[in-house]
Amino acid sequence: MKVFILLFSVAVYTVFAVPFENEKQYGRFIEIPGGDGQMHLVDLEAEPDVEFLNEIARNPANNQYFLYTRRNPRVSQTLTINNANSIRNSNFNANRPTIVIVHGWLSNRNTNPNPTVRNAYLDKSDVNVIVMDWRRLAMRDYVTAANGVPAVGRGLGQFLQFLNQVTGAPFTSMHLIGFSLGAHLVGNAGRQLGGRAARVTGLDPAGPLWTLSTNRLRASDGVYVEAIHTDGGTGGLGIGSRVADADFFPNGGRSQPGCATSLCNHNRAWELFASTVTRNHLEGRQCTSMTQVTYNTCRGSTLRMGNDDLNKRGSGIYRLDTARRYPF
Repeated sequence: MKVFILLFSVAVYTVFAVPFENEKQYGRFIEIPGGDGQMHLVDLEAEPDVEFLNEIARNPANNQYFLYTRRNPRVSQTLTINNANSIRNSNFNANRPTIVIVHGWLSNRNTNPNPTVRNAYLDKSDVNVIVMDWRRLAMRDYVTAANGVPAVGRGLGQFLQFLNQVTGAPFTSMHLIGFSLGAHLVGNAGRQLGGRAARVTGLDPAGPLWTLSTNRLRASDGVYVEAIHTDGGTGGLGIGSRVADADFFPNGGRSQPGCATSLCNHNRAWELFASTVTRNHLEGRQCTSMTQVTYNTCRGSTLRMGNDDLNKRGSGIYRLDTARRYPF
């Protein structure tokens, strides 16, 4: 009888110890790229700087917001939360769509995906592009930065609420786009807005410390939430499982053609997205399982990945194949 109980306990443990489909378990140490293009060795079990995180949470004004429009496509105007004149005296137009772009770890407003996605939008249409710079937190160690993302995301949401109050710009004309850690940041911003933003897009949402986090990007963060997964393999830099309304897995979502490194795979998410804003040419095929994604046997309906359509809708997981280089 004791043997049976022991075997049953082992069996139950085995079942519940198996990770969720395509979820990843990371070791203590992992190399993660920063906006400088270099890989940095990160201790995922390091203690975050709690005092700094408390200060960040108390003061959302730490974040900076830079506006670009067709009247100032390369030289930004600074928008400041709780300073209505900074908005009224800018080129911001509440009658046009507002695109918010958020960078990842060890980055700032001048690092990609910011300039590439900004230029793709402004070259195509007359919109407000707001680039968020959260370098004060993003330049800290990875564990501290990751722990501070929810508070900084809420700060972005508060800024957009202020923008709405000052100008009347509706949340239904806002598209929040974030890369890596920035993907979870815009998710938390959308949550602060009660899921009212028209679109929230996660570009290869960061995986380390986020795989099972309740603070990660999720489908309820906007009216339509989309994720593009390009480095979701075991130990990859991105989450390899579904997190949004529609999740796209280009080339299977683990490695990308023309890439020899995880960094290249990870960055391919914003490169693909920028190209779709310009061309709207990449179309996914719906899959019933991640097995179909992996073996490229998806036969469901089609949905275009990315693009700039504020009224886009869709759900499910999608596989598509791309070329090796821009425009893919």
